[in-house]
Amino acid sequence: MRILRTIAEVRAAVREAKEAGRTVGLVPTMGAFHEGHLSLMRAARERNDLVVVSLFVNPTQFAANEDLSTYPRGEARDSALAEAEGVDVLFAPDAVEIYPDGFATNIHVAGITEVLDGASRGSHHFDGVATVVAKLFGIVRPDVAYFGQKDAQQVLVVRRVVRDLDLDVRIVACPIVRESDGLAMSSRNVYLDEDARVRATALNRALDAADAAHRAGERDGILSAAHAVLSAAGIDAEYLELRDAETLRLVTAVERDALLLVAARVGAARLIDNLLLTATSATEITSTIASSSTAESSSTTETSSARESSSARESSSATDGKGDA
Repeated sequence: MRILRTIAEVRAAVREAKEAGRTVGLVPTMGAFHEGHLSLMRAARERNDLVVVSLFVNPTQFAANEDLSTYPRGEARDSALAEAEGVDVLFAPDAVEIYPDGFATNIHVAGITEVLDGASRGSHHFDGVATVVAKLFGIVRPDVAYFGQKDAQQVLVVRRVVRDLDLDVRIVACPIVRESDGLAMSSRNVYLDEDARVRATALNRALDAADAAHRAGERDGILSAAHAVLSAAGIDAEYLELRDAETLRLVTAVERDALLLVAARVGAARLIDNLLLTATSATEITSTIASSSTAESSSTTETSSARESSSARESSSATDGKGDA
């Protein structure tokens, strides 16, 4: 694995690969690798000839009161983990390489960045994300880029950037990777002390409770089920919202696929998590109940008919046999 520091070096490596007809996969990261990051690298390694991982703690997506200075860093550890996953290039630039003196361009995605983390962290956050990701796409020119579904809003922002700017890259969102007790893996989990670590599992348990309510066909109890779990753990959510999975518009019921998203400060860590609620889940349950009722009604009718006519019973049996086949 090569550790490259400059844009020119990365472009040369990618150019060589593409001239040889090889595909390029990119995994953008801010380092402090955990199993979630490694799962993205494995997905990229499985499907691409050249795998590039960027390691850059992007200053433009942090506010002055956030944890830029204390964000976990450890390039030696990260590089060893990336190399073990078969990564070809680790792009680890300095801030001045990405944002040289006089840099004055900013990408703002309207409509989906003003809510959730955009409202909590400020508009600068997703402006910084959109800008640095666009720069990475321009530097690496990947065929495919891999992101974690834990950052669901970020994935939607990146997809919008790609669509609106006609960038020739396919975005793949990989499943959330969780600890054995359900806590979503995050670089910021290192901020949790022992008590906060235990309480933090309530985020995933809240999502599970909401999912159970949804699958039971409840329309109004989804958010209340999640709030109850958080409250029992002494967690006051920064936000807990049900939103359309594509537009991020607030919804009150799962008429089409929706995201249940939560953010909360637990101890010293600000954590986020989410769950996709599919419109078919409750519909399938309702259909099953309806089918059962219809079957019971049909069975009663057939029994009544059988009592009236032996030939009718035989005809019904023959028809049922074809249906089972």
